[in-house]
Amino acid sequence: MTFDAHQLDNVLLAGSVITLLAILAVRLSAGFGLPSLLLYLLMGVVLGESVIGIEFSDAQVAHALGFGALVLILAEGGLTTSWESIRPTMKLGVSLATVGVAVSVGLMALSGHFLLGLDWRLALLLGAATSATDAAAVFSVLRTVPLPRRLTGALEAESGLNDAPVVVLVVLVSSGAASEHGILAMLGLVLYELAAGVLLGLVVGWLGGWVMGRAALPASGLYPLAVLSFCILAYGTGAALHASGFAAVYVAALVLGNAELPHRATTKSFAEGIAWMAQIGLFVMLGLLLSPGRITVSTVALALAAGVLLTLVARPVSVFVSALGSRLERREKVFLSWAGLRGAVPIVFTTIPLAEGVPGAPRLFDIVFVMVVVFTLLTGPTLPWVAKVLRVAKRSEPREVAIEAAPLERIAADLLQVRISSRSRMHGVEVGELRLPHGASVSLVIRDGELLVPPLRMVLRHGDELLVVTPRKQRHATEERLRLVARGGRLAQWLGTEPGD
Repeated sequence: MTFDAHQLDNVLLAGSVITLLAILAVRLSAGFGLPSLLLYLLMGVVLGESVIGIEFSDAQVAHALGFGALVLILAEGGLTTSWESIRPTMKLGVSLATVGVAVSVGLMALSGHFLLGLDWRLALLLGAATSATDAAAVFSVLRTVPLPRRLTGALEAESGLNDAPVVVLVVLVSSGAASEHGILAMLGLVLYELAAGVLLGLVVGWLGGWVMGRAALPASGLYPLAVLSFCILAYGTGAALHASGFAAVYVAALVLGNAELPHRATTKSFAEGIAWMAQIGLFVMLGLLLSPGRITVSTVALALAAGVLLTLVARPVSVFVSALGSRLERREKVFLSWAGLRGAVPIVFTTIPLAEGVPGAPRLFDIVFVMVVVFTLLTGPTLPWVAKVLRVAKRSEPREVAIEAAPLERIAADLLQVRISSRSRMHGVEVGELRLPHGASVSLVIRDGELLVPPLRMVLRHGDELLVVTPRKQRHATEERLRLVARGGRLAQWLGTEPGD
C-alpha cells in the first residue's frame, strides 16, 4: 500500500477537523466537570466502522501509538508537577503505586475468576489493567479541585509512577512469561524495572537540567523541544536497558520541571499542548478500535460488576493498606479511594493482550472500555461534591497559576516587564513618582534576585526589574509614560521630554 500526497491532504483535513472539535470539547467537558477523554472516546466510536465507517482494527499499531501517547502525557505530568507539593507525600504515592497496585491486582484477579467467571489469565489481566490510575485524568480533574497538598501530591505521584509496574505485569502475563518464571521471579522483575527506571530518570533529569542551564540556544522555541527530548530520551534508554521507561520518563520530567531552566513557563506550556494532542489522538484511536457490535448485555453486566468491585472493594482496600502508618485521616483515605480515576490507561493496557493474540482479549478490551466510560462518568463529576461532603476541600488552599490562566486575561489586563538600564533616568525615582495611568501599577520589583512588593516611597535603582500590571486599553499610555520617565526622570514633563521627543 502506498501513501501519496492526495491521501496526505485527506488525512490533514480530517485530522484538523477532529482536533478542532476535540479542543472545543474541552470547554464543554469542563462545564460539566467531566474528563474530556469521554468525549474523545465517543468521537472515535462515531468515526469508527459502525457509524461513519472508518476501519481500524490493528491492535499492534494501537499498542505502539498508545505507549507513545502515554510517554508524552507522563512527561507533561512530571514537568508541571511541583516537587514541593508532592515531596511530603512521596512515600504514600510510591506505596500506592506499588503496594496498592499489588493489593488491587490480587483482589480484582480473585474477583474476576471466582465471581465473574473469567479464566485465571484473563482475570489477572483484568486486575492488572484496571489497577493503574490515569495520569491525564488525575492531572486535569484534581488540579481544579481545591485540595490539601498531601492529597493532590499523593494522587499525582501515584498516577505518575503506577503505570510502570502495571505495564510490566501485563506484558509478562500476556506473553506467557509469568507462568514460566513463577510469582517470585515476576515480582523481582517488576521491582527491578521500577527501581532501575527511577534511577535512570534521576540521572537523565539531572543531566538534562545541567545541560539546559548552560546551553545558549539561538531561539527560545528550541528550549521546550530540548527538554521534551530529554524526557523521551529517558524513556527510550529505559526501554533499551530493560528498565521501566514509564518510570524513567516521569522522574526525568519531574526533575527537569523543578530545575532552574531558561523559559520554564514556555516549556511547560509547550508540554501541555503536546500532551493534549497526545490525549486527543490516543482516545480517538481507542474509540476507533472499539466495535460496538461486540458489546452485549453480558459484556455490560461484567463491566458494571468489575467496576463496582474495583471502586467499592479493591481501590478502598488498596488505599487503606498503602496508607498504614501515614497521618491521613479516615475521611482523607475515603476520598483517595474515590479519586482513583482510571481514564484511558486501562484501555491502553488491554491492547497489549490484543496485540499478543491472547484468547479472550477482545472481550477483555470491551469490558474495560465500558467500565472506564461508566465509572469515569460516575467518579469524575462527583469529585468536588465528595470532597465537600468529606470536608477535605480547602477553598483557601494556594494553587499554582499559569500566566496564561491568570485573572489578567479575564479583566483585559497585561503584564509588562521593565528593566532599569545603567543609562536610565528612572534611577532614583520613587515608585509613586512614576504617575502611571489610572489602573496601572507596579506589582513587583526584582532587585538582586529578590522579589520585593514596592511601597510608593520605594526608590528605584539601576538593575531593577519592574513587573507592571496595566489595563489593556491603557497599555500604550503606560508604556509611553515609562519611556518618558526613563528619558527625563521624575521631572520629564516639566523638562519638555514628551513621548516622541
